Amino acid sequence: MARPKTPLLTVDCVARDGEGRILLVRRKNPPFKGGFALPGGFVEIGETVEAACRREVLEETGIAIGELHLVGVYSDPGRDPRGHTVSIAYMTLLREPARPRAGSDAEAATWVSDWYKLDLAFDHAKIIADAEKIGLR
Repeated sequence: MARPKTPLLTVDCVARDGEGRILLVRRKNPPFKGGFALPGGFVEIGETVEAACRREVLEETGIAIGELHLVGVYSDPGRDPRGHTVSIAYMTLLREPARPRAGSDAEAATWVSDWYKLDLAFDHAKIIADAEKIGLR
């Protein structure tokens, strides 16, 4: 039986610290090379989306995260210039201070308080805005 052609599945994570800052990475690769983005990436075969989210944050920032809260599903066919992707976005709160270090496909990782002043990659500004509406305490 032929498999249907479907969008690729990705995850994104809005990680917030106790000061209200958002964890962002500077992308090492196209698209949006050099631009700021949420940590995230493609879900691997045999992996849950929650595990993929934790793995991607750890790989890109060196920070291990715990509890995840669903922000939403983002499926606009034009959200990624490489092709149709569907992202499941989560948010998490890190109560203990954590120092990010860039890894994997990130050239930098940092906490940002004024993210809204940046031109973020993909639809990440919308994801962060949606996460802020939900909020975490």
